[in-house]
Amino acid sequence: MSTHLTRKELKQDNVALKVEETFDIFTKYRPQIARIGGAALALVVIVAGVFYYRSAQKEVRQQMLADAITLQAAPVGQAPPNGGPSFPTEAAKKEAVTKAYSKLIGEHGGSEEAYSAELALAASDVDAGKMDDARKKFQDVADHASAAFASLGKLSLAQLDFAENKTADAQRILKDLQDHPTDLVSKTQATYTLARGLAPTRPEEARKLLTAIAGEQSDVSSIAVAALQELPKQ
Repeated sequence: MSTHLTRKELKQDNVALKVEETFDIFTKYRPQIARIGGAALALVVIVAGVFYYRSAQKEVRQQMLADAITLQAAPVGQAPPNGGPSFPTEAAKKEAVTKAYSKLIGEHGGSEEAYSAELALAASDVDAGKMDDARKKFQDVADHASAAFASLGKLSLAQLDFAENKTADAQRILKDLQDHPTDLVSKTQATYTLARGLAPTRPEEARKLLTAIAGEQSDVSSIAVAALQELPKQ
């Protein structure tokens, strides 16, 4: 079986939850990002975009996005036994992936697929410790994408703000997301992100927020329970 991804294979019922889990990584900053891996981070972020497109031209953009994700997921060192792309070095893989996403942005700038690609490149910047470059890309998505994708950019910016001790800025962004939820960033997700960002310095505030989420009947409840267990004991 080929490892090449198709648009159909990208469709997942739990996309929203995956995005929530993915963006939480920013609250841990670079050590956790290094542990999880930028490839996994970018891969999960991008799949949120595939629900939006039906026209022939959109199918072209979708396939370009799927092809870029396939490269993102390709192994380094040896070819997979079931076929598909591979790379001799991480540097070669990064170059190819960056080229694929950049081509999508260059040829279809302003489309949701292009903003998905920009999110992926921003995630790669985070993985490489290039926080200023990541911030510029996330800000562009936040400022110019549709409301749903813009909310992902804003969520990322808030988490970068927490990582850089800009707590007030992060809280301002997340308050806006709580007041204006989207299909990709729910009020619960924004609240959860706020709690995780406050946890290192204001654990009791974080505990109250996480306790409320844990009591809800939602897919995020189990994540909140796990986060509660990481807080200092009262």
